Amino acid sequence: MSSAPVLELRDVQKAFGAVIALRSGTIAVDPGSIHALVGENGAGKSTLVKIVAGLYQRDGGDFRFKGESVDFSSTAQSKAAGVAVIYQEPTLFPDLTVTENIFMGRQPIGRLGRIDRRAMRHEVERLFTRLGVTIDPDRPAEGLSIADQQVIEIAKAVSLDASLLIMDEPTAALSGIEVERLFAIARSLRDEGRALIFISHRFDEVFDLCDTVTVMRDGAYIATTPIAETNVDLIVRQMVGREVTDLFPKQDATIGETVLSVEGLSSPGVFHDITFRVRAGEIVGLAGLVGAGRSEVARAVFGVDPYRTGTVTMHGKPVPGGSPTAAMRSGLALVPEDRRKQGLVVESGVGHNITLAIRQRLARFGLLTSAMENRAAQVWATRLEVKAHALDTAAATLSGGNQQKVVLAKWLATEPSVLIIDEPTRGIDVGTKAEVHRLLSELAGQGMGILMISSELPEVLGMADRVLVMREGRITAEIDRADATSESVMFAATHSSEQHS
Repeated sequence: MSSAPVLELRDVQKAFGAVIALRSGTIAVDPGSIHALVGENGAGKSTLVKIVAGLYQRDGGDFRFKGESVDFSSTAQSKAAGVAVIYQEPTLFPDLTVTENIFMGRQPIGRLGRIDRRAMRHEVERLFTRLGVTIDPDRPAEGLSIADQQVIEIAKAVSLDASLLIMDEPTAALSGIEVERLFAIARSLRDEGRALIFISHRFDEVFDLCDTVTVMRDGAYIATTPIAETNVDLIVRQMVGREVTDLFPKQDATIGETVLSVEGLSSPGVFHDITFRVRAGEIVGLAGLVGAGRSEVARAVFGVDPYRTGTVTMHGKPVPGGSPTAAMRSGLALVPEDRRKQGLVVESGVGHNITLAIRQRLARFGLLTSAMENRAAQVWATRLEVKAHALDTAAATLSGGNQQKVVLAKWLATEPSVLIIDEPTRGIDVGTKAEVHRLLSELAGQGMGILMISSELPEVLGMADRVLVMREGRITAEIDRADATSESVMFAATHSSEQHS
């Protein structure tokens, strides 16, 4: 195995006007290795990756690829050199087939000057066999799972003989089985001698998959360590520059009267006979495997999706189904799972996003000025410590953690009595996770009822007063905080017998 790094960045800098996004980006990735890149949101990871991918050009420092000093002026130049980036949500052409997506822009031409579709298909079959996956080469890309879309991007990278693959939060939307398949592919690519960078906030995955870890903080390089010589506590300290002594700062809260009551909610083929309550000051965790129906229940309760039978009541008064407006008026708020697609207008500014749900309330005689909007937004941006240069900064430019804070601020501005929050800390760093958990605990302490949907068991066990577990569209268990363990929750998530406590 060659000892020279495939990629070597040393003290690379990048600024956007007065904003320094990267102070000293440093990383060396060897062939035949999987190298983790970790850090809080805003640490500079994305900027570093975009420089390697040719989206940005560095302002200073050294950038070497395969031993040569380089500067990629475009993504095409980066790809041609052997760099491939696999994003959390790939962007395939939905109307084209899997094969056409893999060969987009470089279709082989036959003797008569026509595209050689047989050669393309044969090559795709060979690629999939090599990667150990079964996807129909002739099916349209539309409707493919995120996991399969990522595999297609990897197949494209392998067909281009990429020597460096960068996987940016690739597991955020995948189930456990899909993650295992992705890891098997990553290991096979490593064993072929390719270099991989794996960016993730999930430490169990970093320790399971990677050989080496580089930590960044505030746009600067902190440390590179072999995985065998470090641990989660040390990495967290390096990432945040302090001890995160309490990731789950759960305060004791006075549990009051029932605020939200859901009785016998059913939607054929989606969920069945869902009954639960949320009391004032209580955090109720909704746990279960991917596909159990948790998000669908939340959307139905909030009126986004219809349901056939059952009732939703707030403060003892019925909430009409199918009307988010009626749900909001009753005191319900929903922070959705996909913050970019369902929670934000990403092209709009922070202030506009925060006030979206209260614009009618803010308006005077039907008029709403920017000053009025910004005054209201500033209160919540300050309270949630949203890190943005100004209230007119586009939400798309914020880190994942700050985007989540903006969505939270938007719904907290409606002054709800029950907050439904779906995957509150997905894709955000450990320091911001602690901030979000602290906020949820404070809100419960002030009497708000919270229904928290999470796929992260430590989060459910650390924050919930009571855990509801779903499996295949049904609630299979209700477990008090004192009795909730990883084993009891996972048992209920994988066994169909109903066992309400």
